[in-house]
Amino acid sequence: MDTPNTADRDGNPRPAGAPGTSRGVRSATADLVFLSDPTAAGGPAGGVHTVDPAHGRAGAVAVRGDRIIAVGSVAEVRELIGSGTEVVDLRGRLLIPGFQDAHVHPVGGGLELGQCDLSTADTADGYRELIGSYAAAHPDAPWITGGGWSLEAFPGGKPTREFLDAVVADRPVFLVNRDHHGGWANSRALRMAGLTSRTPDPADGRIERDAAGEPSGMLQEGAMQLVADLLPEPTLAERTDGLLRAQRLLHSYGVTAWQDAMLGRGPGTPDAIPAYLAARSAGTLTARVTGALWWDRARGVEQIPELLSRREELTGGRLRATSVKIMQDGIAENHTAALLGPYLTACGCASDNSGLSFIDPVELRKYVTLLDAEGFQVHFHALGDRAVREALDAVEAARQANGRRDTRPHLAHLQVVHPDDVPRFRQLGATANIQALWAAHEPQMDELTIPFLGPQRSAWQYPFGDLLRSGATLAAGSDWPVSSPDPIAALHVAVNRRAPDCPPSAPVFLPDQRIGLGAALAAYTAGSAYANHLDDTGSIRPGMLADLAVLDRDPFAGPTDEIAATRVLQTFVGGRRVYAADDA
Repeated sequence: MDTPNTADRDGNPRPAGAPGTSRGVRSATADLVFLSDPTAAGGPAGGVHTVDPAHGRAGAVAVRGDRIIAVGSVAEVRELIGSGTEVVDLRGRLLIPGFQDAHVHPVGGGLELGQCDLSTADTADGYRELIGSYAAAHPDAPWITGGGWSLEAFPGGKPTREFLDAVVADRPVFLVNRDHHGGWANSRALRMAGLTSRTPDPADGRIERDAAGEPSGMLQEGAMQLVADLLPEPTLAERTDGLLRAQRLLHSYGVTAWQDAMLGRGPGTPDAIPAYLAARSAGTLTARVTGALWWDRARGVEQIPELLSRREELTGGRLRATSVKIMQDGIAENHTAALLGPYLTACGCASDNSGLSFIDPVELRKYVTLLDAEGFQVHFHALGDRAVREALDAVEAARQANGRRDTRPHLAHLQVVHPDDVPRFRQLGATANIQALWAAHEPQMDELTIPFLGPQRSAWQYPFGDLLRSGATLAAGSDWPVSSPDPIAALHVAVNRRAPDCPPSAPVFLPDQRIGLGAALAAYTAGSAYANHLDDTGSIRPGMLADLAVLDRDPFAGPTDEIAATRVLQTFVGGRRVYAADDA
């Protein structure tokens, strides 16, 4: 853990032992105090949920400068209130550490909010209307781009070029789906890319084809790049605006820090690095950001010197680029997640496809060992059980070669985990980075996943309970814009294994894998702080950075099926308010 009071509000070094300051005035009082006074009017007392095993709950917190200076009872902390102290009366509300998203794509998400955003609909008719309206409102746009559509809105999860042609025929259209593992193109875009029946599939993707063998309009995984390479690059201003738009949204959900899961040019994704550099230079980056530098799977060890140079260039202030992202497989819905056995066909028979390992597992072990030796954290996309095993094997190889280093590798998504691999997370010190919102019955799960995994593998999905019971460290993230960036919605699903809009009578998805609200909240705060190497955040203790969120209620006090109704009222980073709801 960092020594308390060794950094100012912006993360810049402060001489050890120097006191915190507020408005340039040295003071023995607090700048900011949160009180949960049981004698105050306005309803039941809220409190402070510290996510500190030694303290649990408290009645009050005091902040000076960017650090927490006291945690205790109202009587203890009240002594630190002076004439210049701002007092936040919790009045039945709950103060928690700020959420940290351990796997998110803010620049891409922010850009999509300003493009043809399909995330507000979930039917083909809804998408037709949104695409048509956007095209009409942007007659001069050379391309129609954006995304957020759901696979289950189309038969087999495969929309067609003809659908788009009927809406927009005069310009190329390319729209990524909600999970960002597939892109939907109209005929004009396919022609511009030169795609025909003779175009081979790339090694890391698939061109969906019609009965005549022609590209049907759906491009899976690496095949997206065949069209994405033609898209106009977003300007620096557009990328920076996207980042700041995303930052405002994430702060409104109580998120104070995150790990950007792709810094660099990935499949169908613009490079986010210039936006972060611009925001840091302008002083508008208010969140704490750990960047995962993209590992180009078409290259090998020759890119490590470039990654080292980028780490040095990017690390400073509230931005650090100390992680490397390796995408080892795809997703289950399009049968590119890497499985230990074949997918099933629609008739329940074994197919000839077990998914894709984007990097040869032998090479993966070499790459991870070298990255670990250079002090990089490795952030894996590992969704299928074969990809999870290959990633864990790579971590094990690095441990054997380099010894135990504080690199904190983590595996994100973990949709299918073979039971034999569950205990290896604790044994190897690999963090399980969960996206809890996905662990529920919904059409994409029930129609496009379970029938093709079969009953045994379907029962191995999102094993949060087994991982927790095995002693694994859990971190949590959203993968936004793949799914909602709202941590509270994810907490609801982790606890209930039902979507937030489902009634209590709805079936529970693998009930043995439910975890308690305390464990889920710890994953989204202290667990993600651990994955992000932000050791002076994630819990509420004296000396920790004052990265905090105020909830409108205490979700621990109500029924678990009401967790999703909780809202964030205020968010603080380093003691500074970065978000306040109208009714805060």
